[in-house]
Amino acid sequence: MGLMSKILGTTGATRGTDDYVELDAGEYSAATTDADEQVHIARISDKTDIVEIKDAIYDGDIVVADITRHTTGDRTMEHITDELKQVAREVGGDIVLKDDDQLILTPAGTAISRERLDR
Repeated sequence: MGLMSKILGTTGATRGTDDYVELDAGEYSAATTDADEQVHIARISDKTDIVEIKDAIYDGDIVVADITRHTTGDRTMEHITDELKQVAREVGGDIVLKDDDQLILTPAGTAISRERLDR
């Protein structure tokens, strides 16, 4: 089977567990210790969760925050979003709402494209 057949698959072919590669997360965690910036994953359940997010942005890191516990019209979420927008403005960063369930925040020097790559 050629490389393109493996990537695209063949008609009627089924995939088994041998077709996938298992990644050991331990192999990759050591590489991040030398990085200047990090990408943090966060979950916003209430207003107290934004303290660590703000600290990460002030430190020059990127944050992807899960906001599925809130609707974007929720008053609490409005206050949280306003506060995080202010942080992004203060540091010269960027903030975007992705698909109503994630906020992405970046520090100075990193902009978030508003267009998807699949266009």
